[in-house]
Amino acid sequence: MVDVWDLTGRTVIVTGASSGIGAATARLLHQAGAHPVLAARRGDRLESLGKELDGGLAVPTDVTDRAAIQRLVAATLDRYGRIDGLVNNAGVSLHTPLDELDLDEFTHALALNVVSVVAMTQAVLPAMRAQRSGRIVNISSGTTRMVLPGIGGYAATKSALNMLTSIFREELRADAIAVSLVLPSLTATEFGGGHYQPGQQLRPGMIAHSPEYVAQVIVRALRTGEERIDIPHGAEQPELTAAPAR
Repeated sequence: MVDVWDLTGRTVIVTGASSGIGAATARLLHQAGAHPVLAARRGDRLESLGKELDGGLAVPTDVTDRAAIQRLVAATLDRYGRIDGLVNNAGVSLHTPLDELDLDEFTHALALNVVSVVAMTQAVLPAMRAQRSGRIVNISSGTTRMVLPGIGGYAATKSALNMLTSIFREELRADAIAVSLVLPSLTATEFGGGHYQPGQQLRPGMIAHSPEYVAQVIVRALRTGEERIDIPHGAEQPELTAAPAR
């Protein structure tokens, strides 16, 4: 049986919330009656989004900075007294052939796409364990299902995230904390350089998805706590955004 959460009144931290999938997820959570906590480096954008969401808590945060993560968690608990969910969405792309890969850039990608997810998860665990409940959703990539020359460094970081998510899920099961993985396909956001528009077909079977579509799947994962949701390539599938029947 699937334990489907009502998100009303739930407090959910969303990293990478200043644009794209993160901002779309925050908006959907607000519409669902939740309290999205906005975290990203671009404070001006966070402030604007926070105002849009009726004064939502916006905390400028570099998730590779452990002190900044602790400030984010403290600010969330100070405002709401609890942390029900976490969406680990912050990330960076890295599209370079492996023989040309800049190792400093690769180290940064590992810090943001992998290490920060562990750090964020560790930081929210005391609150979730005290509540005996929690939902964590990690955002991976459909590139981990393919072997595509030129994106090996990026795909490697997301493949590591896939394994960490699976192990976190098992290790936190006894604490009633569900850890889920969402694997988007190509999404039309700034992350992809802003080159694509939602619905644009790049080649047969490859259509750029809207950030709102991906956000709906993320919200589904928060509601259900299911293990993994792969977003297929091709046209958007509205049925994918609905929570399974109880």
